[in-house]
Amino acid sequence: MRILQVISSGGMYGAEAVILNMSRMLNEGPHRSVLGVFSNLPNPNIQLHERAVGEGIESHLIPCSGQVDRAAIARIRELVAQTEVDVVHAHGYKADIYVYIAMRSSKIPFVSTCHNWLDNDRKATLYGYLDRWILRRYGRIVAVSEGVRQRLLKAGVGAKKISTIRNGIDLRPFDGAHSGVRDELGWGAAPLVGMAGRLSFEKGVDVFLHAAARVLAQLPDAKFLVAGDGPERAALENLIDQLGIRGSVRMLGRRNDMPFFYGSLDVLVSSSRTEGLPIGILEGMASRLPLIATPVGEIPTFIQDGCTGVLAPKENPEVLADAITDLLRDPAKRAQLGSSARQLVEEQFSAARMTEDYLRIYQDALAASVGDGRNARASLGPRGKTK
Repeated sequence: MRILQVISSGGMYGAEAVILNMSRMLNEGPHRSVLGVFSNLPNPNIQLHERAVGEGIESHLIPCSGQVDRAAIARIRELVAQTEVDVVHAHGYKADIYVYIAMRSSKIPFVSTCHNWLDNDRKATLYGYLDRWILRRYGRIVAVSEGVRQRLLKAGVGAKKISTIRNGIDLRPFDGAHSGVRDELGWGAAPLVGMAGRLSFEKGVDVFLHAAARVLAQLPDAKFLVAGDGPERAALENLIDQLGIRGSVRMLGRRNDMPFFYGSLDVLVSSSRTEGLPIGILEGMASRLPLIATPVGEIPTFIQDGCTGVLAPKENPEVLADAITDLLRDPAKRAQLGSSARQLVEEQFSAARMTEDYLRIYQDALAASVGDGRNARASLGPRGKTK
């Protein structure tokens, strides 16, 4: 089976990690995953394309010059024919809309994964509404969390169309990753606390920085790292100066060496205001890191407070600071939490499990299209022979 994964990417974040993890798993077996990545003007954001090509995963750019670009629609159709895929898999609202327009008259089935909607401004709210309207016309839809599934149901998407598949990660890159970032910064044995994610309001990086200032009042040798980029970068840099913690905090921007980032930390924090199922948390758990997280989205379903991590209320830097300080002072507790977290990820959140679940979605979509006579390619081999 050949699958075209289509995404309009904002950088290397959760959805991008899911696509890479699943593509690796598919390509190691009898299947093939091919990427179609939007190159948007004026901000192309083609890091996913570059990463995929660097790993030997076939990837193609989809140039897009506006909100409705007929050439981008034609490019998707061209890619489907060129790569001879059996299924098209859209990720995110822009891909959902463009794939639907491009493929609605095609015999090739198309499916979607809804990673989350961030209705944090008028524009995002409008796009989210349009996306959920378009998704009513998809045959198969994957929600990454129960919260996303409930929003789909409220938007009128049929329950039989929706499957919930939790994100999964490739555990191998996180086994034995050295402390590359710690060495890079020359911070030696200093207690090191980090968070990773897009620098946007919903991630609560400001809450993390306020907590850092409180921790430093008690543990002045501690250091703090933030990996990621986004629209709040300048405001967060100003906040660091306002809090007077510039000497103890580094904003690292986008990183292509996340296993080494996690391998450098003593504690990982997620101070999000809203979430789906964050890949960054799973990667940290795979790295055997003790985790402190806010109980939002799917997080409370797999973080058991005091067992696989620590839960701290959102919008509360005081409690978050106390939790960080407690873990930094207790190496035995950090080791116990990190070990339990790794075991949980191995059992429930592997990329292999996630890929198997997605293969069932693809097979269902193919079976439905063959059943209604839509997909000739799915029932034929590469030279037109019956499979």
